[in-house]
Amino acid sequence: MVTFAPGYKTRSANRVSEWAPDPLAARNGRISRERKAESWQLMACVFLPFAAGYYLSYLFRTINALISGRLSSDTGLGTADLGLLTSVYFLVFAAAQIPVGILLDRFGPRRVQSALLLIAAAGAGLFSISTGLLSLLIARAMIGLGVAAALTAGLKSIVLWFPRERVALLNGYMIMLGSLGAVTATAPAEHLLAWMGWQQLFEILAATTCATAVLIYVVVPERVMTPSTASIPATLSSVFRDRRFWRIAPLSATCVGSAWSLQGLWASPWLIDVEGLDRASLVGQLFIMSIVLSVGAWLFGATLHCIRRRGFGAETIWAVVAVLFIAAELALILRVPLPSILLWSVIAIAGTATVVSFAVIADYFPPELAGRANGALNVLHFGSAFLAQYGTGLILEQWSTEDGHRPILAYQVAFGLNVSLQVAALVWFALPWFRSFTWLMGSILLFVPVSVSDVVEPDTSYEQTVVLMPVDDDAEW
Repeated sequence: MVTFAPGYKTRSANRVSEWAPDPLAARNGRISRERKAESWQLMACVFLPFAAGYYLSYLFRTINALISGRLSSDTGLGTADLGLLTSVYFLVFAAAQIPVGILLDRFGPRRVQSALLLIAAAGAGLFSISTGLLSLLIARAMIGLGVAAALTAGLKSIVLWFPRERVALLNGYMIMLGSLGAVTATAPAEHLLAWMGWQQLFEILAATTCATAVLIYVVVPERVMTPSTASIPATLSSVFRDRRFWRIAPLSATCVGSAWSLQGLWASPWLIDVEGLDRASLVGQLFIMSIVLSVGAWLFGATLHCIRRRGFGAETIWAVVAVLFIAAELALILRVPLPSILLWSVIAIAGTATVVSFAVIADYFPPELAGRANGALNVLHFGSAFLAQYGTGLILEQWSTEDGHRPILAYQVAFGLNVSLQVAALVWFALPWFRSFTWLMGSILLFVPVSVSDVVEPDTSYEQTVVLMPVDDDAEW
């Protein structure tokens, strides 16, 4: 058998094979090349600029874990003040989610993202010249507001510009590339801090954020959006009235929010005060945690895709993630003799479990409600991160320092409170499964065969012994 190169056909004349170009195949090849060129152009002009914005968002979110020691010594901030300063980012971010979603639908991601990033740049500039708590809080709040649309604007641009079959893949890449900001906030930023102060670092971040805002506004093309013609009204009240949303929301919020809180700030004091790491070891461990965080988004997406094809739902995956996350926290609190980097890597990877949470939400709601449902869940994620980060600082402040270090009991109490909330949310999440299991076991016991000696003549008819079991709408079979 002879295999010919694509784009050519053979003609037989006097038993001699001649090569001749196929016009149809050549045209198809030209169209394919044009589509590839257009795809790369979209990647360069749409995907990468928004990925850069999300990268800066993650960098601002986690940079305080690296500079917390210098920030405290230079400004005289206490532990509670430091917790409030870092967590106000999450508070403003959460409060802005729903208004930002409305603005994205109305004005498009290009204009909204570029305008907000200018606010973040101004906040970073103010942070670099601030010396008191109030000005630092205002600057950090401006940064949180400025990057509030970083992820949602990127995801919306993907939906607007790319084919539907590539949306899920590009979403995973967007989160993975954005989380590289957490990697930059470790060893690379530490090298910069070796020959400059944190003030100069924030000056660089302010200039970079401003340049990214201009890049998005100039490079990203405008997309004309047509209004939705869905017959079903898509409102936030439809989301908040759904019992299934309030089943997943507490577990996702407490676990993801706590993971962000720990990696964004409190992992560093724990590793110094409890593990006794020096500065170089601390930066190295934070760097590994950030790498795990970056890979986690892609890993969750790929695992979710493979497991769901085998019949397992996203709820099951999320329950497994929550159990592993809680177990890792408990191992830290109880000082189980396991490698510290292993436990902190599990905690870091839980921060990207939003990929699974949003998959659960997609199963719960139709497409016209999925965006609002994701936004509502994201509000709870960042609200929980604020409470966990600030609350941990308040609890740690109740113990005095000895030689510059707080006792392990302080961290055990603070982290243990977060774990207790997560356990309660996990029980609430698994309650329908427990009910289904109890009903199933009762049904099995009802039909267990008995011996002849156990047979007793019934006093009632068979119809009177039938028990109608209540149906649980939330139960999965």
